[in-house]
Amino acid sequence: MRIFIAIDIDEPIRQRIARFLEGVRGFAPDVRWVKPESFHVTLKFVGEQSAEQVEQIKRALAGVRGVPTTIGFGGAGFFPNPKAARVFWVGMQADENLAALAGKVDQATAALGIPREQRAFSPHLTLARGGSGASQRKPCGQADAIFRRLQEKLAGLPPPGFGTMTAREFFLYESKLSPAGARYTKLQAFPLE
Repeated sequence: MRIFIAIDIDEPIRQRIARFLEGVRGFAPDVRWVKPESFHVTLKFVGEQSAEQVEQIKRALAGVRGVPTTIGFGGAGFFPNPKAARVFWVGMQADENLAALAGKVDQATAALGIPREQRAFSPHLTLARGGSGASQRKPCGQADAIFRRLQEKLAGLPPPGFGTMTAREFFLYESKLSPAGARYTKLQAFPLE
């Protein structure tokens, strides 16, 4: 099973972001847009694991203690940078509890032999990806330009804001890949108290 650990997004925020995407999607038609029902805040991507390993991960995550965390969604940007954009994202402003939770999840899974994160936790919500499939189809020199029209459009608009939520649980998800895109299934919820 291909798995990851994440926080779900409240429905009103999901809907606001979906409406925003409807307005800007046409400015980057060659990228792979994330479906609104798939939006989540990734705490840790784990990858392929056996059913037995998934059960061990569930037990380890049940021992993670965290508190509810407030997350604001707003602004937008590009990874790794605007000139070499591969990912379009919405930013997050969160209290210290979110980074602490990501650290505890990383520690709990590391105890099972899953490699620890090498980079600092940088919360964001991926809206579109332009790497792999999309940019490889473009002629040389155009791959970095797949987000250019979108960047120009966003430059003339105020930074978008989508609201604030309080996360009271996190989830272990399974990710099934298909030609139509990834489909995510919640395997188990873990409360934040």
